[in-house]
Amino acid sequence: MGYLDAQAGDGGRTAFRRAEKKYKLYKQSTTHKHSSCRSRMEIPVTDLSQVIDFERIRDGDGVTRLDHSDFPVYALEGHTGFFFIPRAVPHDQQFHWIREALTVFPEPPNRTSHSAHYGPLFGLWSSATKKGVLSPTGPENGDLFVRKWEFADPGEERKQEGVVSATALLRKLRWATLGVQFDWSKRAYDISIPYRSFPPALSELATKLASPAMNGDQFRAEAAIVNFFGPDDMLGGHIDDMEADWSKPIVSISLGCKAIFLLGGETRDDPPVAMFLRSGDCVLMAGPSRRCFHGVPRIFTGCKESDLPDFSALAMGEIKENVAILDYIQQSRININIRQVF
Repeated sequence: MGYLDAQAGDGGRTAFRRAEKKYKLYKQSTTHKHSSCRSRMEIPVTDLSQVIDFERIRDGDGVTRLDHSDFPVYALEGHTGFFFIPRAVPHDQQFHWIREALTVFPEPPNRTSHSAHYGPLFGLWSSATKKGVLSPTGPENGDLFVRKWEFADPGEERKQEGVVSATALLRKLRWATLGVQFDWSKRAYDISIPYRSFPPALSELATKLASPAMNGDQFRAEAAIVNFFGPDDMLGGHIDDMEADWSKPIVSISLGCKAIFLLGGETRDDPPVAMFLRSGDCVLMAGPSRRCFHGVPRIFTGCKESDLPDFSALAMGEIKENVAILDYIQQSRININIRQVF
């Protein structure tokens, strides 16, 4: 993925980068005049008037509703192969996939954004909910420094340097990969890396949602990257170009807090279209749209802006884990991007 340089100067900004800057979350420190109180962080108002809202489509948005028997599907003018399916995943299924994304998908042999530094980590979610810590274990073997890591419950951690809070690691989790694993150093899928079979229920869901882009063929879910976003996170403009057949769609399912999605053209100089993504929405990118730069410059947290479904009934009276999941997703967004690799 080609991430943009967030430090580029205004003079060198592309149309895509200017849009990212427009919608990005900014915080500014303010103090009231004649006040001795310390400054506080405020979020300036962002102009969202040009953002397409698929729940309130306006004349001039360039949106067309397509004929589809199973669910509403929309196409976007000038972006062949792009499809938008609002609220494609029901509330109870959304909560199920949020739970899976936090408790199952980061487990080895799946790789995560922590794997390069810590190796395989078992039980991240469980340890985070117990306020546990990650402790280094293992000896130094000759000239090769071999270090392993294990989660420990509070008070049981070893008296060593390098102990890390499991809660902090969970908040810093940025991605996990499912199915056939992607080797980021080689920018290629590698079937020699151990992997778990793609989750059958997620495969079934992806196959169903992919149908508007498949022209009668059947989608095969073989790999996925699960992205985790916190309140200040963004995903820079990039193209997903590692799959063999670009005629097959990427099936992208949004969960959690509302976000802005930018869909540009084949270069960063093409002005992107901005649209809202809500929990349960699905985006398909196939054919020509696979060559388009896209990204997520902003997510909206807080009860007034997140547009989260009411998951409280699913968490009430249930195990403590569900309450922790609800607390997490109120400040987060999860995106499951499913691909046919071969």
